Amino acid sequence: MDGVLAILIGLLYGGGLFLMMRRTLIQLVIGLGLLSHGANLLIFVAGGYGRGAAPIMAEGEKAFAEVPADPLPQALILTAIVISFAVLAFALTLFLRTVKSTGTDDVDAMREDEV
Repeated sequence: MDGVLAILIGLLYGGGLFLMMRRTLIQLVIGLGLLSHGANLLIFVAGGYGRGAAPIMAEGEKAFAEVPADPLPQALILTAIVISFAVLAFALTLFLRTVKSTGTDDVDAMREDEV
């Protein structure tokens, strides 16, 4: 299972980088989304995906009845999802404004307009 997820993470990173190297802004946004999904999956795999009990002890107990699940990877993934959503929303807004002001979504054409 780790090998399949490692291949999937590599495909997400590779596809994201490939799309970010393209000439249009919409492909850049989609590539940014793929990179963020790959990063989230990487955190998920690095944190372990086994089952565990909730890390809550009843009153008066001194030890967990079962091995508890680690809440840190879950918190990191939730934080990464929120941050990637905010970055994608900002990038999409910025790119839409750029397309409206320049009239094109081609990065090379924008570079020629500057000169």
